[in-house]
Amino acid sequence: MEIKSVSLHDLRKMNDSEGLVLQGCGGDLKEWVDGINDMLTESGILQNESRFEKVYSFNNGNLTCLLFPFDDVQLNVGRLAMWRLQTHEQFGGTWLSDYVPNKLGGFAHDIEQKQKKPECPLIGQNGNIFNLMGIASRTLKRNGMADEAKEMCSRITSCSSYDKALCIIGEYVEITSVNEEENLDMEMG
Repeated sequence: MEIKSVSLHDLRKMNDSEGLVLQGCGGDLKEWVDGINDMLTESGILQNESRFEKVYSFNNGNLTCLLFPFDDVQLNVGRLAMWRLQTHEQFGGTWLSDYVPNKLGGFAHDIEQKQKKPECPLIGQNGNIFNLMGIASRTLKRNGMADEAKEMCSRITSCSSYDKALCIIGEYVEITSVNEEENLDMEMG
């Protein structure tokens, strides 16, 4: 069994997935996964000796939550829906497709469709990642996206490579050239 920790940003990218989210899972997460697997097996929801082997954990506010993805399990969805409703007060169970829009503001793809990334002149700048991160952060803040700036900086400082950091910046801003901005200034002046 694997319990993988994911960020809220990672969850917002799971728009092609479905699963069961349980909220407020304190204590030993392995015990939670074993207990839920046993409960769902006894209730006839998990079928043909199927079990949740890959589970995601994440924190939202003060709550530790678990996501049980439906990818590699055989289950009776009708029974699971009834179980989820009957145990909602106990586990705060909801579907991933309901959780992300209602608790996280929507899936990343949907948000990107609604919100255009601001242009940010990074090509031609000093390539130090902290310099680029600062320029992108200021661009986001000037465009009313302070939360996104904070999230971007947090993701960059915890990533493992320069290339990944550049990709993260590109998720938040439209990377343009310093020369494009100078040409625009000259045309307008």
